[in-house]
Amino acid sequence: MSEIDLALIEAERQRIRDSYLKPDRPASTARGLHHAALLSSDVERTVQFYQELLGFPLTEIFENRDYRGSNHFFFDIGNGNLLAFFDFPGLDLGSYAEVLGGLHHIAISVEPAAWRAAKQRLDTAEVEYQQESGASIYFRDPDGARVELIADPLGEMYGHQVL
Repeated sequence: MSEIDLALIEAERQRIRDSYLKPDRPASTARGLHHAALLSSDVERTVQFYQELLGFPLTEIFENRDYRGSNHFFFDIGNGNLLAFFDFPGLDLGSYAEVLGGLHHIAISVEPAAWRAAKQRLDTAEVEYQQESGASIYFRDPDGARVELIADPLGEMYGHQVL
């Protein structure tokens, strides 16, 4: 890894703040996140992980309109938001990889009590995780996607208002 100029990066961050963060910003044209879609290599294992381990109820499963035999299934992650998955049987997809334009992680806000309970279930299931700032745990799902459970309320992160 090459040396990076942190002062230059901070100056660029400040330039972007000054140019684009507006105190009188208009309302978003979006209604919210309908769903984020990930890939699953094993539907039942994914359901067990997200519903049974993390506590996100499965809400629906049906055939993917774009690929016969593929499932499209959804989990309730609260506040009217869904986490969706596809499986693509027979396509022999490679393992998870972080690439530019790809997924780094999904951060899901949970109440502090639910965060502690999920952490205990991860411990019991021997799922490795990294805890940060006393409010976030990062771990990988069965297919390698990185998930963050964050005990901060929606619109806040580590003491910063982000919404």
